[in-house]
Formats: sequence, C-alpha cells, structure tokens
Amino acid sequence: MRLVIGNKCYSSWSLRPWLAMRALGIDFEEELITFGEPDFKERVLAVSGAGLVPVLVDGDVVVWDSLAILEYLAERFPKAGVWPSRFAARAHARSISAEMHSGFAALRRTCPMNLGKRFHARDRGPDVAGDVARIVELWGAALDGFADRDQGPFLYGAFTAADAMYAPVVLRFRTYGINLPESAGFYPQRLLQSSAMQEWLAAAETEVEVLSLIHI
Repeated sequence: MRLVIGNKCYSSWSLRPWLAMRALGIDFEEELITFGEPDFKERVLAVSGAGLVPVLVDGDVVVWDSLAILEYLAERFPKAGVWPSRFAARAHARSISAEMHSGFAALRRTCPMNLGKRFHARDRGPDVAGDVARIVELWGAALDGFADRDQGPFLYGAFTAADAMYAPVVLRFRTYGINLPESAGFYPQRLLQSSAMQEWLAAAETEVEVLSLIHI
C-alpha cells in the first residue's frame, strides 16, 4: 500500500491515517508531495480526482479523505484494532471521530496546524474556547466511560482511529499555547509521547519548506 501525504509540518489530514497505520503496525510506503511544489496539484490529481491529500493506494483501490481511509483500513485489516473491539465503545469512537471530521471550524480556522511554530497563550475568542471545551468533554467521555486501562493509555485504552483523528488537535493545543483544564488529564501528553507521533514530529522538524498559514 502507498499513502500519499503532504508536508508533515502542516498537513493535519495526512497525519491521521499515517499515524493510525504506523501505530497499528500496518505496512505502507509513504509518498510525500510538498505543498509548495509547482506541480503539487498535478501530481495529486494523477492519483485522485479530488486533488487533495491524503490518498491511499492499495493495488487497484484508491481511497481519499482521512476518515474514509481509516474505515477502509478497518475493513482491510479487521484484526488490527482500527476501532475499539466493544460494540458501544466502537460506536462512541466513530461518533467522536465524525464530529472531529466535520466540526470545530473555529479552532481549525484560528489555529491551523504548524509544527514549526510556538505561540504564547492568549484569548482566541469564545468560539475557539467552545471548541476546546467540547473536545475535552469528548475525551473525558471516552476515557471515563469506555477506556480499557489494561490495553493502553489512549481514549479507548489501546490506540484506535479516534486517537488518530484527534492527534492534530493535540498538536494545535501545543503550538498555540492553549491551556487545557485538569479534566483533560494526561491524555495529550500520552499521545505526544507515543512512538508513532514522535516519528512524525522528528520528520516534520527536518522540513525546510515554510508556508504562510497564519499571522499572529
């Protein structure tokens, strides 16, 4: 399988399937297409008509969109643990992943992923504060209601697609100095310290391309 992604410093959508595949031990080849390259769109369109990253190529099968890729992986590798094994936990994980996929517009708009920067904490407005509060609420519901601590330290115990979906948010909180309430617990640190996340971060630090995503 081949996973086509954008810059690790900036591409939150690329991070999600990449992190899931790496953390769950699903073998793949990475093809990184730099956002600033003049033929970026052309190269991505050659793989997927959507013209966006990420794209998963598995033989004759082409899957685009992060959440679609995660669902494909769950079917392709049913024993990999892409979603929690318990029915109720799996339903909850899919729900919070879909909410992340379609929501939190204020946080995305105000705090785009940029691993090459660090900003001081400041008030970023009520809409961002509301997004942060909702995310922490969702984490708490997963950790308190569904996590199997014998399986691991993540939202549902073992690492799942839900952790991959919320990984860019954890990085945004770090980049923009967003202080989290005590109810967030140690989950963000656990995700940041995971070996797959550390591998992504180390690679992002080697990128030399600089995109003007935000002015703060």
